[in-house]
Amino acid sequence: MKRERATAVLGEMLDRLEQGAWPVNLVEEVHLFGSYIRGALEVGDVDVVVQHITDEAWTEHSLNALLSGRDGYAAMRQALRGRRRGISFQFQNRKALTKDGFELLLLWQRGEPFSLARQRLAAITPDPAAGRAPRDHVLPAYEMVSDQLPRPVRIDLYRWCTNNAATVRVVPLADDQPHSTAAAAHVDKRWTAHSPLRRAACAALAYLEQSGQKLDRVAVHGQHLQHGVADDTIEIFVGLGWRYWRRAELYLNDGQAWLEVLPAKARQPLQALHIIPASPA
Repeated sequence: MKRERATAVLGEMLDRLEQGAWPVNLVEEVHLFGSYIRGALEVGDVDVVVQHITDEAWTEHSLNALLSGRDGYAAMRQALRGRRRGISFQFQNRKALTKDGFELLLLWQRGEPFSLARQRLAAITPDPAAGRAPRDHVLPAYEMVSDQLPRPVRIDLYRWCTNNAATVRVVPLADDQPHSTAAAAHVDKRWTAHSPLRRAACAALAYLEQSGQKLDRVAVHGQHLQHGVADDTIEIFVGLGWRYWRRAELYLNDGQAWLEVLPAKARQPLQALHIIPASPA
């Protein structure tokens, strides 16, 4: 992503913060880190740390998300960046990043005028000599897609691999359709023809089908393909857009695999992380 676009995305985030709608009205501090603050002319996603307080509505929202296995931060993430891509958020992670040696730049904190935040943003000068910041928690198994992985995901993958809890490989997905009529009907019911989630789900199901996986033992984006089956009968879960990523470790611990389709634009090729739990000792 060009630096100019990254700056525009951050400016729009400040506009939304200033409007103060829920849940961004809970934000206390915003920090930047990574290649953007080093002045790089090309960045991946801009790394942003958000510290926030909670209220009764947020507590209820988070609990409901936890119980349903959804990403509890999806609402705040979208409220901060809108429909724009280009920001990788770290929530409530300032102390951990500082402890790990990351340099953080304060962009805004509660009580300050937003004009000061915009001045700080404008004061970050481009540096043609600054390259992309190296990614931490990266192993050869997924190095080729590390720029597409949020830092919490990289941390999970690194931990699972180094603890021999799972194996991870990156697999290409063809733009294909599953032959199973039940799978096709499931997809038709959930997504419109041009939905990026439909494209990702079809590609994942076709890949699994061609790999010999029985699709009645598959769950996609939080739903079983076959109604009435229990979670413990599912052999692999397909995740789309990181929404259910927090469930992954629970299922891996139970010996169930996970296939996470990486977000991609309409004309970009699809790839996925195929994560297979280690066999019990």
